[in-house]
Amino acid sequence: MKKIVFIEPNPPDFHIFSRMPLPRLGTPILGTLLKKAGYQVKSYVESIGELDLEDVLTADAVGISTITSTAMRSYEIAKLVRKAGIPVFIGGPHVTYMPEEALNYCDYVLRGESDEVMVDFIKALERGEGFEEIPGLSYRRDGKVVHNSKVSFCKDLNSLPFPDFDIIKGLENNGLERLEIIPIMTSRGCPYDCSFCSVTSMFGQKYRFRNKELVIKELEAHRDRGVPWVFFYDDNFTANRRRTKELLHAMIERDLTIPWTAQVRVEVARDEELLDLMKRSSCHTVYIGFESINPETLKSYNKRQSVEDIQWCIRTLHKNRIRIHGMFVFGSDDDTIDTIEETVRFAKKNDLESVQFLILTPLPGTRLYHELERSGRILSRDWSLYDAHHVVYEPKNMSCYELQRETIRATKEFYSGWQIVKRAMRFDIFNVSIKAYGRSLTRKWLKRNKDFLDYISSVADAGKTIELMARKTAEDLKERFRELELSGTIVPPKTHQTF
Repeated sequence: MKKIVFIEPNPPDFHIFSRMPLPRLGTPILGTLLKKAGYQVKSYVESIGELDLEDVLTADAVGISTITSTAMRSYEIAKLVRKAGIPVFIGGPHVTYMPEEALNYCDYVLRGESDEVMVDFIKALERGEGFEEIPGLSYRRDGKVVHNSKVSFCKDLNSLPFPDFDIIKGLENNGLERLEIIPIMTSRGCPYDCSFCSVTSMFGQKYRFRNKELVIKELEAHRDRGVPWVFFYDDNFTANRRRTKELLHAMIERDLTIPWTAQVRVEVARDEELLDLMKRSSCHTVYIGFESINPETLKSYNKRQSVEDIQWCIRTLHKNRIRIHGMFVFGSDDDTIDTIEETVRFAKKNDLESVQFLILTPLPGTRLYHELERSGRILSRDWSLYDAHHVVYEPKNMSCYELQRETIRATKEFYSGWQIVKRAMRFDIFNVSIKAYGRSLTRKWLKRNKDFLDYISSVADAGKTIELMARKTAEDLKERFRELELSGTIVPPKTHQTF
């Protein structure tokens, strides 16, 4: 076994980051570990480069990384690859909680973090034995599904290599200049536990972080390549403020003030020293999950913040000239149409630069998913709809269509022509472009999702299952596979054994 191919499938729909493709770091790190172990590795990130199916079908094994919204396309890709006789393994948050579902389409599921087991797994695949020794592995043996013991979290993030982006198709030979933003991981885990978030169940509440010297070395390497922006790919970049301050101090001392962005919580605004360091180290924009301005909703989400905290945070960050991308989640059992309307007014009044108005989504692995499943309120199992832009459950205080309609209306109002004009009058060109992009994206989404909107508007009875035809998530690849079959390019199936 020599060649391993990783695939990160395209998301099913437009989203606010579509213009700025950003590879998740899971497969680049796993691929780098295998490359260091002597394997030939290639990774396809479909948002960056088109999947070359002919090349994929020359692999000795194919690994697919999936989140819930990309699960459908992942499964279709897995079916095609297995049809050519190539073993397929899948990892990521969705299959970590739905391994038996995934095993209907692939040979192996790697649950949780796979950094410490990836090389051992590939070696077991080569030998055709030893699978029972791989923590977190799910597979079939004698027709029965076997789930090995739960995988432990990566105990030492410092042991992980810098991701080799050269293995990604389209980024070979220092092709990072194609990316507007470069991701760097400094930590994993989050000490908080929001009810709708799968981060803590996937990566744990114990906050683990890399040595600041390793992060500095990675930043230096990217600076030398002329990278324009950095995104700290942490679930909560400032969860340990002392550690964050040490890192920012080091960045300033070594002149590594590349413009950067990160996800933070509202508490960041209560620490003046931290804010000063963020500003001096060239923090440009922060992404904050405000989630709601309804106090009862904040409680039900287990957010551990108040509306007053949110207001203080916005004022203080703006005072320090740090831009804000605010994220709000509509649809809790305490939300009404009025809540949504009030949130739009709040976002405009507080002059947020950009927002995402998201629909509460019951992702597998979350408390929310189990609660809605027990109460029979989940309306669709079409995972391609689980992108937080489509309603997939029955809300309590409004119909599913009202929740969908009002979320769209809120987005259109925030990214309206008048909001663009207001920014232009201030000569704020950056935010003119952001709001114009948001307006354009909303129009594209509405056009693409017309059938979905028409359907849910016709569903009058509460609790009626949304029975839309599953989206054709991989028709492009199926057609290419048929072409390769007809041309005789696909070789006869290789023999591989699934236990």
